[in-house]
Amino acid sequence: MKIYMAPMEGVTGFIFRNAYNRNFRGIDTYYTPFVTGMKLGKKEKNDVCPENNQGMDTVVQILSNHTDDFLSVANIIHEEYGYDKINLNLGCPSATVSSRKRGSGFLSVPDELDRFLGEIYEQSPIPISLKTRIGMHDASEWEHILSIYEKYPVDELIIHPRIRDAFYGGLPNMEAFRYAYENSRHTLCYNGNIQTLADYERIEKDFPKVPAVMIGRGLIMNPFLPEEIKGISSDVPKRTRLMNFEKDLQNTYLMYNKSGAHHVLMKLKEVWSFYSYNFADPDKVFKKIKKTGTMDDYRSVLHEVFQMELK
Repeated sequence: MKIYMAPMEGVTGFIFRNAYNRNFRGIDTYYTPFVTGMKLGKKEKNDVCPENNQGMDTVVQILSNHTDDFLSVANIIHEEYGYDKINLNLGCPSATVSSRKRGSGFLSVPDELDRFLGEIYEQSPIPISLKTRIGMHDASEWEHILSIYEKYPVDELIIHPRIRDAFYGGLPNMEAFRYAYENSRHTLCYNGNIQTLADYERIEKDFPKVPAVMIGRGLIMNPFLPEEIKGISSDVPKRTRLMNFEKDLQNTYLMYNKSGAHHVLMKLKEVWSFYSYNFADPDKVFKKIKKTGTMDDYRSVLHEVFQMELK
């Protein structure tokens, strides 16, 4: 089964993806955080340019509910950067996104979504996959939403089986995913709450014909997870690999960032809100990291943290 790295806004940009790819194995495809608008800004260009994605199979994700905007970016991605497929975000639950009928908010207006999909599938220069939730407010919306997707040549349907209102709380609605598994003609990918090998094995057992899973938070909480799933071993101790990845990430952030060390520290703290789960007492670890106010403080605390017990 293939493993995809989920796009996580503010976290899995090209710096993170490259550092991960240098230090861990098992990811088949990396999805970029979404791009918006009719053209790419400097940040987006850095994130998607081939020079910053060497040695990785990368898919660019677009967040849009306007046909012209979507097609403009799709053409840029294809013609200027050479990508041969693209992904549409229909899953982001952020209030600032969904309130504008984008991301998961687009699911609340299915007729508009249907029209939009008809236009982009007719005109896009490259295949389009979808990353979707199962509804805005209630799982009963899913049957109709899926019936819309069935009209179009969806390259791959990546399903996070939660409604938007659930954000990331509670358990995924596996009955909704099973409905798609039994009724959709599309190639499916499962996304949601894969944090351990046992979580993955349940998906594999219950849905044996699904060829791929997408992992987001669980992958940062346990960057070894794809290797565990694929049975990849390493002679390098776990602690050493965790330290190497953090050092790689820290150095690369500092090299590329023009906003100063404080901005880099904020980025690293965001990663550590997940990365701390590699330790036996993640709350204690993250509390120490969170209290740091300068990069010197951070490095001092880091030395202490990496002596603490791992899971």
